[in-house]
Amino acid sequence: MSIDSPNGSGKTILVVDDNEIVIKTISLKLQGAGFKVLSAMDGTEAVSMVRKEHPDLILLDLTFPPEVMGVPWDGFRIMEWFGRLDSAKQIPIVVITGSEDPRIRERAALAGAVAFFQKPIDHDQLLKAIRDTLTPKETLPAKVKTS
Repeated sequence: MSIDSPNGSGKTILVVDDNEIVIKTISLKLQGAGFKVLSAMDGTEAVSMVRKEHPDLILLDLTFPPEVMGVPWDGFRIMEWFGRLDSAKQIPIVVITGSEDPRIRERAALAGAVAFFQKPIDHDQLLKAIRDTLTPKETLPAKVKTS
C-alpha cells in the first residue's frame, strides 16, 4: 500500500501556520491521503477553529509574527490555550517548525506534542506519524490470574 493511499478515514486535521504555502502544501498531501483539512494562520483563528470544528489532530507551527491582532502568539502559547479548553485537551498536537534548536524539541515534548518535525518536512514521515497517532491502539486483554 502506498503511503499516499487514501486511508485518512475522514479524520479532520487542523494545520496552523502563518505561511500560506506551507498550509497549502501540507493540506494537499493530507487531502490526498484521505484527511479533511482545516487551516488557521494565527493563534486566535486556531483556538476558534478548535472550539468550532473539534479536529482529530493539530499540526502546529511554533513560530509566528511577533504580534497578531495585538496578541503575541507563538506555538507554545497556542498549545497552552488548547490545554485550557476542555474540548481540546485530548487532541494530539504534532509540532512543525523551522527551528534547529534542540531545546525547542524538548520544550514541545514537555508541552504535550506527540511528534516533532523540522522544516522542510518529510511528508511521508509526517503522514506515517499522523496515521500512527490517529490509529486506535489495540488493548490487550488482561491476563486472568488463576490460583
